Order: sequence, then C-alpha cells, then structure tokens
Amino acid sequence: MLVPVILSGGAGTRLWPLSRELYPKQLLPLAGKKTMLQETVKRLEGIQDINSPLIVCNDAHRFMVAEQIRQLNKEPQAIILEPCGRNTAPAVAIAALYAQRIETDPVLLVLPADHLIQDVPAFHQAVQSGVAQAEQGSLVTFGIVPTQPETGYGYIRAEQAAHDFVYPVAEFVEKPDLETANSYFHSGDYYWNSGMFMFCASRYLEELERYQPEMLTACRKAFTSMTADLDFQRLDEIAFAACPADSIDYAVMEKTDQAVVIPLSAGWNDIGAWSALWDVQPHDTEGNVIIGDVLTEAADDCYLHASHRLVAAVGVKDLVVVETADAVLVASRDQVQNVKGIVEQLKQQQRNEALLHRRVNCPWGSYEGVDAGKRFQVKRITVNPGASLSLQKHHHRSEHWIVVKGTATVTCGKKVIGLSENQSTYIPLGEVHCLENPGKIPLEIIEVQSGAYLGEDDIVRFKDNYGREPQQKDLR
Repeated sequence: MLVPVILSGGAGTRLWPLSRELYPKQLLPLAGKKTMLQETVKRLEGIQDINSPLIVCNDAHRFMVAEQIRQLNKEPQAIILEPCGRNTAPAVAIAALYAQRIETDPVLLVLPADHLIQDVPAFHQAVQSGVAQAEQGSLVTFGIVPTQPETGYGYIRAEQAAHDFVYPVAEFVEKPDLETANSYFHSGDYYWNSGMFMFCASRYLEELERYQPEMLTACRKAFTSMTADLDFQRLDEIAFAACPADSIDYAVMEKTDQAVVIPLSAGWNDIGAWSALWDVQPHDTEGNVIIGDVLTEAADDCYLHASHRLVAAVGVKDLVVVETADAVLVASRDQVQNVKGIVEQLKQQQRNEALLHRRVNCPWGSYEGVDAGKRFQVKRITVNPGASLSLQKHHHRSEHWIVVKGTATVTCGKKVIGLSENQSTYIPLGEVHCLENPGKIPLEIIEVQSGAYLGEDDIVRFKDNYGREPQQKDLR
C-alpha cells in the first residue's frame, strides 16, 4: 500500500494578510471553494492501492486541520503534532517511523499541503511511475517541467540518460538569477524543484541515518515517547526540540546517489506569493483578478481581494490589494516576495496581525473582535451545535453575554440557566463559568468584557473537552 504523507506546516508570511502564523495558507480556500489542505487530500482519490493519509502539522493548527479533514468525510491514519518547527526532513522521518506501524515497509508519497495541481490525471500518472522506482530502492522527486524562466524556485538538473522518462538526478541548484534561469529554461535539462517525493520508508530512514544520524536519533526518541491526545499523536516536546532542523533536500536528496527525478507537467504552482494567485485565477477583460466587493475604473493587471468591505481601484496597474478585517496590503505585483518583511516588522512590534485574524477559529467554533477600548472589548462568539467552551474563570475581567441567535446553556458558579435570543447574563470576575450550545444550529452571542486586563491568556480551565491544560495558552 502507498501511504501519503501530507506536510501541513508553514509560517503564514508570504500571503499576509490573508495568511497568518496561526492560520497559514494551506488552511485557506485560495484557488477554489476548498482549502489547499482539502484539495491536497482530495487529489489522492483515484490513485491505486493508496492508504489514508498521515498528516504532520503544527500543534497550534491541530483543531483546524482535523475539522477540515472531517468536512471531507475522510479519516486520516493519524494527525501527528510537531511541538516546534524543524523543517521537512524530521517531519518525514517521523512519518516514516509511523508508516512502518501500518505496513512493513510502505512507499511514502510526501506532499506539501499548500500546492496547486490543475491536471490531476497527469499527477496520478507520475505517482504510478514513482511507485515502481521507489520499490526498486530509488528516492524519487518530481521535477516540474518549467513553462518560463523562474527565479523563485530551486531547480533539479537531470542526467541525460533516462529510462521510461525517469532521470538520475545530477544536482539540486538554488534559486537562480534571471540570466541563469533563462539558460536553465532553454537547456531542457532543468526542472523546478516541487518539494514532492516518493520512497520506501526504510530507504529514507537508511539514507537519513547515513547522512544525518543525529537527526534520526532525535526523531526516534521523540517518536518513542509520542503520546495520544484525543484524535492526535503528540511528539515528545523536549526530544523533538533537540532535533537538528533541515529540509529533505539538504539532509538527504542532495547527498544520496539514489535520487531520480520524474518530470511532471500538471499545472503545478506552490502559491508562494500573491503574484502566483494572479497567475492561476481567471482574469477580467482588463487582466484583473477580482475577489469580493471590488469596483474598478481604468485598473489593469491587478489582484484585488476584498474580504469585509468595498475596495475601489482607480487608474492603477500591476498592483496587489488585499483587504481583511484588520489589515490592508498594497504592493506592486513584482515586489510581493517582500511581504515577509512587513510580517517581520509586525513580529518585532509584537502585533497580533502577524499571528491571527480578527476572527479566530477554535475547536468549539470561533470568536471575532468587534470593538475595543480602555478596559473593555466586544466580541462576537459562535459556538457549534453540541459544542462547549471549557469550564473556566478569569482573574482580571468580567463578562456580559447577549444571545443573538440560537440557545445557550450557561454555567455560572453553582447556577445553570438556559438562554434564548435577546436574553442575557452576567459573569462576575473570578466566577467559574461555561458556555454550551445544546441546539442544532450555531449559537451566536455578543460578549462585552470589562476589566484591567483582557488578554486571552487570562484563563484557568477546570474542565475541557479538547485536552487542553488548565493554563495552556491555547485560544479559549
């Protein structure tokens, strides 16, 4: 059986402000109605002898990842939680160790969760070719047939000799300048490095032990101490943090003499910048990509994305404008790779806009900031049917709750009351309380907080349905 491994990491920097550290691009519907993660999982349908996917993701994204897979009516083999980022080589090592629990020595298909592939049958055909190579002991990478000189991707140079369109890898090369990219494009020997791989689990672990033995030792230790947490597999934090960080390319693929490349021409794009979304989405007669409530007058070749309000563009060309509830990006289309510099400034200033949106997803639903001032803030809270917040208290704030849709069961101290639309209640400072939705439709309330400190980390949990620790700084 073929075991797909989906790597769902990411820092949420290149597609800011839509993507954030706690809500990265693979969890967003950027090129269709489904998210990039969901599209990656759906893309596996139709491949012969394929198992359910193993998903490796950041601990902070776990509930969103699980919910998005649930929406597809899929059951993953496991969702493995990384306590910290260590790049792709350790993540795949952990997945290989886990996959050997499923099969004696399965072939792994390693896929990033944030890629677009438009020609799915061509992708399936390349995968089937890769299976045969992997079973013979090769470490397979998929090289994207370039459609233009591109300075934003690394490249793979293939040897001239080939067997059934499978080429030995001559070398991996870094992102080139434009003149070098032109020479690569016209030579016919170079492919874009897709970051997708296939190999037997044992072969990858053998090569990792050969070239990065300290990494494999740390991964084995973190894996051996892995614990179950609800529907997740949680790696040992101390052991995994001690693991060297490196990519598959640097750790193994550039060193092994068993690497082969399979050319892939399937409308691939890694959606690495806003310009990539302009490339792959439909344009109007003036060359604009328009999403949301947008009006234009003499605007050409722009990417215009409105999430919450009207965006009007007049007399502009080659711009990217992305509007969200709490931030607006305006950038030249040929400079969008530098958006990460803005994110770095936000982090240096410790601003929340780098981390999360005004609307924050939680395992029980979501909340969204509406207004805030000195000693108060207002939030809209949505609780999914049958879900509840933790039994908790706050040291520094009191809360007023007003039900605007659905029904609520409220625990406040020793009292348990029911509320329906237009009814309200008050939660005093320091009182143990809980909010639950017993109904069949989403519960929506307006929460008015008042107090000396209104941060989300002012929380002590006494009971939680989602396995969070009493004072774990996990949202709500």
